[in-house]
Amino acid sequence: MLNQTSVTEFLLLGVTDIQVLQPVLFVVFLAIYIVIVAGNAVILMVVISDPRLHSPMYFFLGNLSCLDICFSTVTFPKMLENFLSTYKAISFLGCISQLHFFHFLGSTEAMLLAVMAFDRFVAICKPLHYTLIMNHQVCTQMAVTVWIIGFFHALLHSVMTSRLNFCGSNHIHHFFCDVKPLLELACGNIELNEWLLSTVTGTIAVGPFFLTLLSYFYVIIYLFFKTHSCSTLRKALSTCASHFMIVILFYVPVVFIYIRPASGSSVDQERIIAIMYSVVTPMLNPLIYTLRNKEVKGALRRVISRSQ
Repeated sequence: MLNQTSVTEFLLLGVTDIQVLQPVLFVVFLAIYIVIVAGNAVILMVVISDPRLHSPMYFFLGNLSCLDICFSTVTFPKMLENFLSTYKAISFLGCISQLHFFHFLGSTEAMLLAVMAFDRFVAICKPLHYTLIMNHQVCTQMAVTVWIIGFFHALLHSVMTSRLNFCGSNHIHHFFCDVKPLLELACGNIELNEWLLSTVTGTIAVGPFFLTLLSYFYVIIYLFFKTHSCSTLRKALSTCASHFMIVILFYVPVVFIYIRPASGSSVDQERIIAIMYSVVTPMLNPLIYTLRNKEVKGALRRVISRSQ
């Protein structure tokens, strides 16, 4: 699979070149990583252990929490190590592996968010048919499908990138290995790789984004015309707004990074945008989707009371 290349390792230049900020950033990102892992692990534990949460909505939330733990673990440990190290190297195989799992988990999350929006659409707009449409078999099939598509989408990029020749600089202007920074270091023809990145990855980003927007649009229209209680409408719109914020924070940076041409944005700009969907979104997901939810908070209290 791997092509002949004179580069055996890459140097990740990280979030910033300012050395005095490295220890500070280490503490900040370590705290964020702990919050992501702990928050999502608690949600996952509660969803699995409490029978009252064994419903489609919480099944998908459990998948999301699992994804966020794995997604952040792909980039955070190496980034934290590099904050304290002067030699920020990653092997060629390690770089391709990181690229693969980043795109695998990232594209899976993009599709899962659309599935979750569809689940809310069915629950609110088709309540009488909800248990029929979103039965256990359908939910399992939808979850398995997005994980499989995500894996093969990532495999496409990892194989195509590993076959490129890297004969020049090995300095990656990023805090993790991604397709675009690696294409900038490649020596040969990269037109096919760029086309795959903008077309395939673009479709996986824009397609679910459009379906998510459509689902929330129908939900809001339905609530306006069918809900006669102002308090119920306000609560539902508040929930939709918080979910929509996560959707925007995840999809818009992804679309910006992977659909725009390589020369369309600066290195620093791309690093900041990457932080939005790889760091901020996994940290906010537990807060937005579940910790504001009365059922989850009730289940969490029951778990704590049983352990005492």
